Amino acid sequence: MGRKWIAKACLVLLLIQTLNASAGAVGTSARSAILVDADSGRVLYEQNADERMLIASITKIMTAVVALENGKTTDTYTVTAEDMAEGSSMYLAVGETLTLEELLYGLMLSSGNDAALAVAHCVSGTVEDFVAEMNAKAEELGMRNTSFANPNGLDHENHYSTARDMAVLTAYALQNAAFARIVSTKSITIGTRTLTNHNKLLSQYEGCIGVKTGYTKAAGRTLVSAARRDGQTLVAVTLSDGNDWQDHASLLDYGFAAYPDTEVLSAGEAVCAIPVKGATTAAVNLAAGASLWYPLASGEAVSFTVDAPSAVTAPLPAGTVVGSVTASLDGAVIGEVPLVTGAALTMDLSAQRST
Repeated sequence: MGRKWIAKACLVLLLIQTLNASAGAVGTSARSAILVDADSGRVLYEQNADERMLIASITKIMTAVVALENGKTTDTYTVTAEDMAEGSSMYLAVGETLTLEELLYGLMLSSGNDAALAVAHCVSGTVEDFVAEMNAKAEELGMRNTSFANPNGLDHENHYSTARDMAVLTAYALQNAAFARIVSTKSITIGTRTLTNHNKLLSQYEGCIGVKTGYTKAAGRTLVSAARRDGQTLVAVTLSDGNDWQDHASLLDYGFAAYPDTEVLSAGEAVCAIPVKGATTAAVNLAAGASLWYPLASGEAVSFTVDAPSAVTAPLPAGTVVGSVTASLDGAVIGEVPLVTGAALTMDLSAQRST
Protein backbone atom coordinates (compact mmCIF):
# COMPACT_ATOMS: atom_id res chain seq x y z
CA MET A 1 0.00 0.00 0.00
CA GLY A 2 3.03 2.26 -0.01
CA ARG A 3 2.70 3.50 3.59
CA LYS A 4 5.64 2.84 5.87
CA TRP A 5 4.84 1.81 9.43
CA ILE A 6 5.96 4.46 11.91
CA ALA A 7 8.31 3.00 14.53
CA LYS A 8 7.01 3.76 18.02
CA ALA A 9 10.34 4.99 19.39
CA CYS A 10 10.82 7.43 16.50
CA LEU A 11 7.28 8.75 16.88
CA VAL A 12 7.73 9.28 20.63
CA LEU A 13 10.93 11.28 20.14
CA LEU A 14 9.32 13.34 17.38
CA LEU A 15 6.32 14.19 19.53
CA ILE A 16 8.49 15.27 22.46
CA GLN A 17 9.99 17.76 20.06
CA THR A 18 6.83 18.98 18.35
CA LEU A 19 3.45 18.32 20.01
CA ASN A 20 2.66 20.35 23.11
CA ALA A 21 -0.27 20.48 25.45
CA SER A 22 -1.46 23.75 26.93
CA ALA A 23 0.46 24.83 30.02
CA GLY A 24 -2.55 24.82 32.33
CA ALA A 25 -2.60 25.75 35.99
CA VAL A 26 0.87 24.58 36.97
CA GLY A 27 4.26 26.24 37.32
CA THR A 28 7.72 25.74 38.80
CA SER A 29 10.59 27.64 40.39
CA ALA A 30 12.91 26.29 37.70
CA ARG A 31 14.66 28.29 35.02
CA SER A 32 13.78 25.49 32.61
CA ALA A 33 11.30 22.63 32.90
CA ILE A 34 9.29 20.08 30.96
CA LEU A 35 6.75 17.33 31.66
CA VAL A 36 6.33 14.52 29.12
CA ASP A 37 4.21 11.42 28.76
CA ALA A 38 6.96 8.87 28.15
CA ASP A 39 5.04 6.35 26.04
CA SER A 40 3.40 8.78 23.62
CA GLY A 41 5.95 11.60 23.76
CA ARG A 42 3.29 14.24 24.37
CA VAL A 43 4.58 17.35 26.11
CA LEU A 44 2.16 18.20 28.92
CA TYR A 45 3.98 21.26 30.24
CA GLU A 46 7.06 23.23 29.28
CA GLN A 47 8.90 26.33 30.40
CA ASN A 48 12.03 27.52 28.53
CA ALA A 49 12.49 23.88 27.58
CA ASP A 50 14.96 24.57 24.77
CA GLU A 51 17.39 26.82 26.66
CA ARG A 52 20.90 25.35 26.68
CA MET A 53 22.07 25.01 30.27
CA LEU A 54 24.54 23.25 32.50
CA ILE A 55 23.02 19.97 33.64
CA ALA A 56 25.36 18.60 36.35
CA SER A 57 24.93 14.93 37.26
CA ILE A 58 21.79 14.20 35.26
CA THR A 59 24.49 13.76 32.60
CA LYS A 60 24.90 10.30 34.09
CA ILE A 61 21.66 9.16 32.47
CA MET A 62 23.52 9.24 29.16
CA THR A 63 26.59 7.69 30.76
CA ALA A 64 24.49 4.73 31.89
CA VAL A 65 22.76 4.38 28.51
CA VAL A 66 26.05 4.32 26.60
CA ALA A 67 27.55 1.85 29.08
CA LEU A 68 24.60 -0.53 28.91
CA GLU A 69 24.51 -0.44 25.11
CA ASN A 70 28.24 -0.80 24.57
CA GLY A 71 29.33 -3.00 27.49
CA LYS A 72 28.16 -6.03 29.44
CA THR A 73 26.98 -5.71 33.05
CA THR A 74 29.18 -8.69 33.92
CA ASP A 75 32.35 -7.05 32.57
CA THR A 76 34.94 -6.51 35.31
CA TYR A 77 37.15 -3.48 35.84
CA THR A 78 40.07 -2.77 38.15
CA VAL A 79 40.09 0.79 39.47
CA THR A 80 43.13 2.99 38.72
CA ALA A 81 44.28 6.41 39.87
CA GLU A 82 42.78 7.89 36.69
CA ASP A 83 39.31 7.15 38.06
CA MET A 84 39.66 9.46 41.05
CA ALA A 85 37.51 12.59 40.72
CA GLU A 86 36.30 15.61 42.65
CA GLY A 87 32.76 15.97 43.93
CA SER A 88 30.26 13.21 44.70
CA SER A 89 31.78 9.77 44.97
CA MET A 90 31.11 6.09 45.52
CA TYR A 91 34.58 6.04 47.14
CA LEU A 92 36.37 3.69 44.81
CA ALA A 93 39.80 2.48 45.89
CA VAL A 94 42.69 2.01 43.49
CA GLY A 95 43.21 -1.67 42.79
CA GLU A 96 39.74 -2.95 43.65
CA THR A 97 37.78 -4.84 41.01
CA LEU A 98 34.08 -4.34 40.35
CA THR A 99 31.63 -5.35 37.65
CA LEU A 100 30.20 -2.78 35.28
CA GLU A 101 26.80 -3.29 36.91
CA GLU A 102 28.23 -2.46 40.33
CA LEU A 103 29.82 0.67 38.91
CA LEU A 104 26.48 1.67 37.40
CA TYR A 105 24.81 1.42 40.79
CA GLY A 106 27.51 3.70 42.18
CA LEU A 107 26.97 6.02 39.23
CA MET A 108 23.18 6.32 39.49
CA LEU A 109 22.54 5.91 43.23
CA SER A 110 25.56 7.64 44.79
CA SER A 111 26.14 9.87 41.75
CA GLY A 112 29.79 8.86 41.87
CA ASN A 113 32.01 11.01 39.67
CA ASP A 114 34.67 8.37 40.21
CA ALA A 115 32.20 5.71 39.06
CA ALA A 116 31.56 7.73 35.89
CA LEU A 117 35.26 7.72 34.99
CA ALA A 118 35.56 4.03 35.82
CA VAL A 119 32.54 3.24 33.64
CA ALA A 120 34.07 5.20 30.77
CA HIS A 121 37.40 3.39 31.10
CA CYS A 122 35.70 0.01 31.46
CA VAL A 123 33.55 0.43 28.35
CA SER A 124 35.70 2.48 25.97
CA GLY A 125 39.24 2.43 27.32
CA THR A 126 39.52 6.23 27.40
CA VAL A 127 37.23 9.00 28.59
CA GLU A 128 37.58 10.74 25.22
CA ASP A 129 36.33 7.72 23.30
CA PHE A 130 33.45 7.26 25.72
CA VAL A 131 32.40 10.91 25.46
CA ALA A 132 32.44 10.54 21.68
CA GLU A 133 29.94 7.68 22.09
CA MET A 134 27.79 9.90 24.33
CA ASN A 135 27.64 12.61 21.68
CA ALA A 136 26.97 10.09 18.93
CA LYS A 137 24.03 8.73 20.92
CA ALA A 138 22.71 12.25 21.50
CA GLU A 139 22.81 12.89 17.76
CA GLU A 140 21.06 9.58 17.07
CA LEU A 141 18.25 10.52 19.47
CA GLY A 142 17.81 13.95 17.94
CA MET A 143 19.12 15.83 20.99
CA ARG A 144 19.88 18.89 18.90
CA ASN A 145 20.84 21.22 21.75
CA THR A 146 23.14 18.88 23.67
CA SER A 147 26.91 18.52 23.92
CA PHE A 148 28.83 16.30 26.34
CA ALA A 149 32.41 16.98 27.44
CA ASN A 150 32.66 14.37 30.23
CA PRO A 151 30.72 11.40 31.65
CA ASN A 152 30.02 12.88 35.10
CA GLY A 153 28.50 16.33 34.51
CA LEU A 154 31.24 18.56 35.93
CA ASP A 155 30.91 22.09 34.55
CA HIS A 156 32.50 22.71 31.16
CA GLU A 157 31.76 25.23 28.41
CA ASN A 158 31.13 22.41 25.94
CA HIS A 159 28.91 20.46 28.31
CA TYR A 160 25.23 21.40 28.19
CA SER A 161 21.74 20.24 27.34
CA THR A 162 18.10 21.31 27.58
CA ALA A 163 15.08 20.12 29.52
CA ARG A 164 13.52 18.85 26.28
CA ASP A 165 16.61 16.92 25.22
CA MET A 166 16.92 15.32 28.65
CA ALA A 167 13.28 14.25 28.47
CA VAL A 168 13.96 12.66 25.07
CA LEU A 169 16.93 10.81 26.55
CA THR A 170 15.08 9.65 29.66
CA ALA A 171 12.03 8.36 27.78
CA TYR A 172 14.45 6.35 25.66
CA ALA A 173 16.54 5.16 28.63
CA LEU A 174 13.54 3.85 30.56
CA GLN A 175 12.91 1.33 27.78
CA ASN A 176 16.12 -0.43 28.86
CA ALA A 177 15.18 -2.93 31.58
CA ALA A 178 18.60 -2.80 33.27
CA PHE A 179 18.55 0.99 33.38
CA ALA A 180 15.01 1.03 34.78
CA ARG A 181 15.96 -1.50 37.45
CA ILE A 182 19.05 0.41 38.56
CA VAL A 183 17.47 3.87 38.79
CA SER A 184 14.45 2.55 40.72
CA THR A 185 16.64 0.92 43.39
CA LYS A 186 16.45 2.77 46.73
CA SER A 187 19.57 1.17 48.21
CA ILE A 188 21.91 -1.73 47.58
CA THR A 189 24.89 -3.32 49.27
CA ILE A 190 27.94 -3.89 47.09
CA GLY A 191 30.75 -5.60 48.98
CA THR A 192 31.19 -3.52 52.13
CA ARG A 193 29.40 -0.49 50.65
CA THR A 194 25.75 0.36 51.12
CA LEU A 195 24.70 2.74 48.38
CA THR A 196 21.61 4.91 48.92
CA ASN A 197 19.78 6.57 46.07
CA HIS A 198 19.91 10.38 46.26
CA ASN A 199 16.46 10.60 44.66
CA LYS A 200 14.09 11.32 47.56
CA LEU A 201 11.04 11.00 45.33
CA LEU A 202 11.48 7.23 45.29
CA SER A 203 10.27 7.27 48.88
CA GLN A 204 8.17 10.42 48.86
CA TYR A 205 6.13 10.21 45.64
CA GLU A 206 3.66 7.43 44.87
CA GLY A 207 4.67 5.58 41.74
CA CYS A 208 8.12 7.14 41.37
CA ILE A 209 10.49 4.89 39.38
CA GLY A 210 13.64 7.08 39.27
CA VAL A 211 15.74 8.66 37.73
CA LYS A 212 18.60 11.13 38.62
CA THR A 213 19.59 14.14 40.70
CA GLY A 214 22.31 16.69 39.98
CA TYR A 215 24.01 19.74 41.44
CA THR A 216 26.94 22.04 40.89
CA LYS A 217 27.23 25.62 42.08
CA ALA A 218 27.06 26.92 38.53
CA ALA A 219 24.27 24.60 37.33
CA GLY A 220 22.19 24.76 40.48
CA ARG A 221 19.90 21.85 41.31
CA THR A 222 18.95 19.68 38.36
CA LEU A 223 16.51 16.79 38.54
CA VAL A 224 14.95 14.21 36.26
CA SER A 225 12.15 12.12 37.71
CA ALA A 226 9.74 9.52 36.37
CA ALA A 227 6.57 8.08 37.84
CA ARG A 228 4.15 5.38 36.73
CA ARG A 229 0.48 5.13 37.67
CA ASP A 230 -2.20 2.94 36.07
CA GLY A 231 0.15 2.03 33.25
CA GLN A 232 0.99 5.65 32.40
CA THR A 233 4.60 6.87 32.74
CA LEU A 234 5.48 10.55 33.06
CA VAL A 235 8.94 12.15 32.93
CA ALA A 236 9.68 15.53 34.53
CA VAL A 237 12.87 17.56 34.07
CA THR A 238 13.85 20.75 35.89
CA LEU A 239 17.07 22.73 35.50
CA SER A 240 18.31 25.32 38.00
CA ASP A 241 15.47 24.74 40.44
CA GLY A 242 15.83 25.43 44.16
CA ASN A 243 12.48 23.80 44.92
CA ASP A 244 12.78 20.75 42.71
CA TRP A 245 11.29 18.08 44.98
CA GLN A 246 8.01 19.98 45.38
CA ASP A 247 7.99 21.12 41.76
CA HIS A 248 8.32 17.56 40.48
CA ALA A 249 5.53 16.33 42.74
CA SER A 250 3.30 19.14 41.48
CA LEU A 251 4.17 18.53 37.82
CA LEU A 252 3.57 14.80 38.07
CA ASP A 253 0.28 15.28 39.95
CA TYR A 254 -0.84 17.72 37.26
CA GLY A 255 0.05 15.36 34.43
CA PHE A 256 -1.74 12.35 35.86
CA ALA A 257 -4.85 14.39 36.69
CA ALA A 258 -5.11 16.59 33.58
CA TYR A 259 -3.90 14.14 30.91
CA PRO A 260 -4.88 10.59 31.87
CA ASP A 261 -3.87 7.82 29.48
CA THR A 262 -6.92 7.16 27.30
CA GLU A 263 -7.65 4.22 25.03
CA VAL A 264 -8.15 5.91 21.67
CA LEU A 265 -8.62 2.63 19.79
CA SER A 266 -9.19 -0.84 21.20
CA ALA A 267 -7.68 -3.93 19.60
CA GLY A 268 -10.44 -5.62 17.61
CA GLU A 269 -12.56 -2.48 17.40
CA ALA A 270 -14.30 -2.17 14.02
CA VAL A 271 -13.07 0.89 12.10
CA CYS A 272 -14.64 0.54 8.64
CA ALA A 273 -15.89 -2.01 6.10
CA ILE A 274 -14.77 -2.66 2.53
CA PRO A 275 -16.15 -4.83 -0.30
CA VAL A 276 -14.90 -8.38 -0.86
CA LYS A 277 -14.45 -9.98 -4.29
CA GLY A 278 -15.12 -13.65 -4.85
CA ALA A 279 -16.35 -14.41 -1.34
CA THR A 280 -19.50 -15.70 0.32
CA THR A 281 -19.91 -12.28 1.96
CA ALA A 282 -20.17 -8.93 0.22
CA ALA A 283 -18.07 -6.94 2.71
CA VAL A 284 -15.69 -7.37 5.63
CA ASN A 285 -15.13 -5.25 8.68
CA LEU A 286 -11.62 -3.93 9.18
CA ALA A 287 -10.61 -3.75 12.84
CA ALA A 288 -7.78 -2.16 14.77
CA GLY A 289 -4.96 -4.67 14.97
CA ALA A 290 -3.69 -3.23 18.25
CA SER A 291 -4.79 -0.85 20.96
CA LEU A 292 -3.72 2.78 20.83
CA TRP A 293 -3.41 4.80 24.03
CA TYR A 294 -2.77 8.52 24.32
CA PRO A 295 -2.93 11.10 27.14
CA LEU A 296 -5.95 13.31 26.54
CA ALA A 297 -7.37 16.29 28.39
CA SER A 298 -11.08 16.58 28.98
CA GLY A 299 -12.86 17.63 25.80
CA GLU A 300 -10.06 16.75 23.36
CA ALA A 301 -11.17 14.78 20.30
CA VAL A 302 -9.04 12.51 18.13
CA SER A 303 -9.62 12.19 14.37
CA PHE A 304 -8.80 9.16 12.23
CA THR A 305 -7.56 8.62 8.68
CA VAL A 306 -7.91 5.20 7.06
CA ASP A 307 -5.45 3.86 4.49
CA ALA A 308 -6.95 0.71 2.98
CA PRO A 309 -7.61 -0.79 -0.47
CA SER A 310 -10.96 -0.20 -2.15
CA ALA A 311 -11.65 -3.96 -1.94
CA VAL A 312 -10.02 -7.28 -1.03
CA THR A 313 -10.21 -10.67 -2.71
CA ALA A 314 -11.01 -13.97 -1.00
CA PRO A 315 -9.67 -16.14 0.44
CA LEU A 316 -8.12 -14.35 3.40
CA PRO A 317 -7.73 -15.54 6.99
CA ALA A 318 -9.04 -13.43 9.84
CA GLY A 319 -6.48 -10.98 11.17
CA THR A 320 -4.81 -10.33 7.81
CA VAL A 321 -3.23 -6.87 7.71
CA VAL A 322 -4.73 -4.93 4.81
CA GLY A 323 -4.21 -1.30 5.78
CA SER A 324 -3.68 1.13 8.60
CA VAL A 325 -5.51 3.78 10.59
CA THR A 326 -3.76 6.97 11.66
CA ALA A 327 -4.90 8.95 14.69
CA SER A 328 -4.42 12.73 14.82
CA LEU A 329 -4.97 15.46 17.39
CA ASP A 330 -5.23 19.06 16.23
CA GLY A 331 -3.69 18.07 12.91
CA ALA A 332 -0.65 16.28 14.38
CA VAL A 333 -0.24 12.51 14.04
CA ILE A 334 -0.25 10.80 17.43
CA GLY A 335 -0.17 7.16 16.43
CA GLU A 336 -0.83 4.51 13.82
CA VAL A 337 -2.06 0.92 14.08
CA PRO A 338 -2.63 -1.77 11.43
CA LEU A 339 -6.08 -2.56 10.11
CA VAL A 340 -6.89 -6.27 9.97
CA THR A 341 -9.72 -8.32 8.57
CA GLY A 342 -12.28 -8.97 11.28
CA ALA A 343 -13.33 -12.36 9.89
CA ALA A 344 -12.05 -15.10 7.61
CA LEU A 345 -13.02 -14.65 3.97
CA THR A 346 -14.01 -17.86 2.18
CA MET A 347 -14.16 -18.17 -1.60
CA ASP A 348 -17.60 -18.43 -3.18
CA LEU A 349 -17.18 -21.83 -4.91
CA SER A 350 -20.74 -21.79 -6.28
CA ALA A 351 -20.00 -18.64 -8.24
CA GLN A 352 -16.94 -20.32 -9.72
CA ARG A 353 -18.96 -23.42 -10.80
CA SER A 354 -21.64 -21.32 -12.45
CA THR A 355 -19.07 -19.66 -14.66
